[in-house]
This record gives sequence, structure tokens and C-alpha cells, in this order.
Amino acid sequence: MKTVDLRSDTVTQPTPAMREAMMAAPLGDDVFGDDPTVNALQKQLAALTGKEAALFMASGTQSNLCGIMAHCGRGDEYIVGQNAHTYRYEGGGAAVLGSIQPQPLVQDAQGRLQLADIAAAIKPDDLHFARTRLLCLENTWNGHPMPQDYLQQATDLARRHGLATHLDGARVFNAAVADAGPGGDVTAALRRIVDRFDSVSVCFSKGLGAPVGSALCGSRELIDRARRWRKMVGGGLRQSGLLAAAARHALDHHVQRLADDHALAQRLAAGLQGIEGLRVRSAQTNIVFIDVDGGRGPDLLAHLARDGVLATGLIGLRFVTHLDVDAEGIDRAIASVRRFFALPAQGAAAPAASAPAVY
Repeated sequence: MKTVDLRSDTVTQPTPAMREAMMAAPLGDDVFGDDPTVNALQKQLAALTGKEAALFMASGTQSNLCGIMAHCGRGDEYIVGQNAHTYRYEGGGAAVLGSIQPQPLVQDAQGRLQLADIAAAIKPDDLHFARTRLLCLENTWNGHPMPQDYLQQATDLARRHGLATHLDGARVFNAAVADAGPGGDVTAALRRIVDRFDSVSVCFSKGLGAPVGSALCGSRELIDRARRWRKMVGGGLRQSGLLAAAARHALDHHVQRLADDHALAQRLAAGLQGIEGLRVRSAQTNIVFIDVDGGRGPDLLAHLARDGVLATGLIGLRFVTHLDVDAEGIDRAIASVRRFFALPAQGAAAPAASAPAVY
């Protein structure tokens, strides 16, 4: 029986049509700037986001890192959420490689930083302090699309204090699809989100289903600085048009279908409601979290794995829908969870092994 892999939307496999696009892509050497497929992708994404330029990167971590270092210098500081990916899950790269100090702030259940906390964290112009230069936000955060009014208020506050703004938009297309609603204009929704930011990192290898790649979008000046950083951190790829072709195919064919992933997440959440000993959190886009009473989360993960259903359990049990999961797979997951809770409670099992990434 086929495994239902709900660990992350990063586990997607390239579709046959995507593989054909990759094999047919015209190629050059992107370090020389003459790979036509990379150039076309960067032009396409810059137009979609309304930015002057875009730069193809190997990963979201690399894109965020180069973005932060393009905005900040040694001894500068960026304000970020305590649990944000750019702070907690990217190896401390900005601090280690860029000598840029993070100033983490507490987030609420939807990932928002309190505006008063942001304002209070901005350092005065004094030689005793790191220079506060940048505000980093994330959208979506644990499956929550950031409210448009919050994004406006937070970025307005940053600008009043002379800060640049960066959006970790690993799943920003999920946020745009959710914001647009059924039949809505996703491109317009995307622009409403990203217009407020000086730069945005967009990932292709999650819900969009490409095997590799992210892009940083911003002004030409910012992208020129980021290109130098990309080279320094080993991100200068050669015939990367093979990968850019997958990203282009994803932009052309996989954006609107993100609504299907959101519907499957809602199907999963609805199917798990009412189970004693289990609480469901968040099904606004393609991520569902559940909390399990009595420390039985590892037991549930092990039970699911025996039934051919995979999830992760680092920050609550997490289930992520994507283009390689269908309604039948979701129903199998629901049935497996319900069977587990029909069984008598056992002694706590050792934590199930899982990948460390939560992106």
C-alpha cells in the first residue's frame, strides 16, 4: 500500500510534466548570467511580485541568508520572531556568517509580533547597541496566513523607524491563495502581501512541488548585493536552468491547485474533530497540528507509521498536505488516528525518529 507522507510539502516528487519541462529547458551558465531558463524565471517572478529583480537560489535558507546579509552589515541587527524560521531553523547563519545580531521577540499563536514589542526592540543610535536595520516576518507561519492589516501596521512601523523589511515567504503562495478565496485573483493577493516588503524569499520546493529552489526578490541594488553573497556561500550554480525549469512549471501549473491542498487539510482537521484526548490546531492552509494528551504523541506517530502514514512530532504532531496526497490518503490517515484512540492507552514509547526540519 502506498505510503501517505504528510511530514512536509517538501517531500513532493516532480510530476511527469515537470520532468519533461526540465529535460527540454535551454541551458547556459548562470554564474556568467547566460542561462536563459534561469533568466526567464527571475524575470517572471520579479513581475509576479512587483519587484525590480529576482535571484534564483538553491534553498529558502540560502535565500533568506543572502537577503538578510544584503540588508545588514557587520554589527547590525534584525528583529525576528522567537520561533521564526530565519532565527530558529537556519543554523544561525546570519549571526555566524554575516555577524548580524538577531533580536528575537515572542510571537502569538498566529506568529505575529506585538507592535509595541517591535517598537521597544529598536535600538537608539548609540555606540553601545547594535544598529537595528531590518524587520523579518514570515507568511504563512505554521499554516497561518498573516492578516493583511497586521502586515501593513508592522511594515509601516518599521519604515517610520528607518528599518528595511524582509518577508520569509516560503509558503507565500499558500497565503495568497487563502487570501484570494475561491475563484479570486491570486496574483493580486500575492502583490497585496509582498508590496509592503523591501524583499521577499519565495520557495518552489514546498507546495509548488519543484524538487529544489527558492528565489529572493527585491530592488536591483539589493539583488546585486545578494548575488555577491550567493557566490560567497557557494550558491553560484552553473546549468541551473534544469532546476529553474521546474520552478517555472510550478508557477505556471501548481499555484491555483494549492487550494486543493487547503481543502484536504480541512478534510483532515474535520475528520479528527471530537476525538477524546486529541486537540486540532490550524487548518487554514495546508498544515494541521494536533496535540495529544498524556504524552501519547510518540505512540501515535509509531502507530501511524505502521499503517503507512507519516507525520512529524517536533512542535506538536504536524500533518502537511501537498500535491502527492489525495482524499483517499487523508481518509486513511483519519481512520488510522481513530483506530489508535480506540485502543487502550499503553506506556509511553520512545520518541519516533523524524527529520529535524519543520519548514
